[in-house]
Parts: sequence; C-alpha cells; structure tokens
Amino acid sequence: MKSEMIELVEYLKRISVLKTSTLFDAFLTNDRCDFVPLKYQGYSYENSPLSIGFGQTISQPYTVAFMLELLQPKLGYEVLDVGFGSGWTTGILAKAVGMQGSVFAVEIVPEVYTYGKGNLDKYNYQNIEFFQGSWEEIPKRKFDCILVSAAAEASVPKKLALKLKVGGRMVVPVKIDSRQVIRYVEKISENELVEQNYPDFVFVPLV
Repeated sequence: MKSEMIELVEYLKRISVLKTSTLFDAFLTNDRCDFVPLKYQGYSYENSPLSIGFGQTISQPYTVAFMLELLQPKLGYEVLDVGFGSGWTTGILAKAVGMQGSVFAVEIVPEVYTYGKGNLDKYNYQNIEFFQGSWEEIPKRKFDCILVSAAAEASVPKKLALKLKVGGRMVVPVKIDSRQVIRYVEKISENELVEQNYPDFVFVPLV
C-alpha cells in the first residue's frame, strides 16, 4: 500500500468526512491510483475529481467518502452500484460488504465499462457481478443499498427505490433546476420513503 493513499485516508478522517472503521479499511484496500488513467497518475491522491475519458470522471475522494458514509454498506449487504465508472467505488463497496455480501455493478457506456472492469480485475474480487447497460434493464431483484454516481433526473430516485428492500438506503445525486444535490433515501415501508438533500455537489449526468 502506498504511503500517499494512507495519507489521503488520514486526511479524510481528519476533516471528519470518513468516520467508519469498515470504510477506513475499504478505502485503504482500494488504492485510488489503480483506478486513474496513466496520464493523471501524478494526481491520484489529490482531493479532486479526475477525467477517465468519454465525458466521465473518477469522483473527488471527499465526495466518495461523504456518499459512502451516508450509505453505510455493511458486511453481508447486497449493493447496487449504478454508473460504476472507474470502478473505485465498486471496489470499496466490495471490500466493505465482504464475501458474505455482493455488489451488482452497472455501467451504460461500453468503453467506460471496459475500463472500470479492467481496473477491478487487478483486485480479483469474487463478490462483484458486472452488467453493461442501463440500470432499468437489470434483472428484477432488491438490494440493501443503492449507490448512484451520476446526477439523475428528479423522477429517478423513486423508480430506483422500487429496487430497495424495506429498510434499505440509497444515495443518489439529483438535478434540481440548475443545481445538484446528493439525496439520501431510506425505505421505511413499501410505500414510504424518507429523503434528505445535501447541496453543493457536482456530478456528470446519469445516462
């Protein structure tokens, strides 16, 4: 493990955005450098988003930590990861839920799918199932957690919530007029959701 990755995690802990021991270990296991294109390797440990090509980015470490702390993936959980991009969040999730759990990783852009899956192949996770296409096309099943890493239309969270188990949680960026928020959704019952918005974040659009 590179000292720079340790320093990045310590920084995220120090500013109190990364708080959970399970996530400490998951971040440290998945070195961000392994998910960044070669031409940006020198910026791997900076707290900023980086292009991975095809109009997509690997998210800012602060943002990833913020979203995953809201999501709280736990050992044994089944997680849907929509728009897995570089694969970094997928690897963190796979480590967090362990072999008792699983991650269903979805990416619609073929070239990004190939890139992100190739990055994850370095880690040989056995609890990730990959799907190239739209989240709307995935097999019918329900998940403990859903993470979306691109800005969705306001109507999308309620459609995605149908794929949550009761008691499940979803974290999804949402476009509201000219701004974006991170929306936390908890499914209280089959017909009831609790939602909270966190403003001042920017994501590429969900396609």
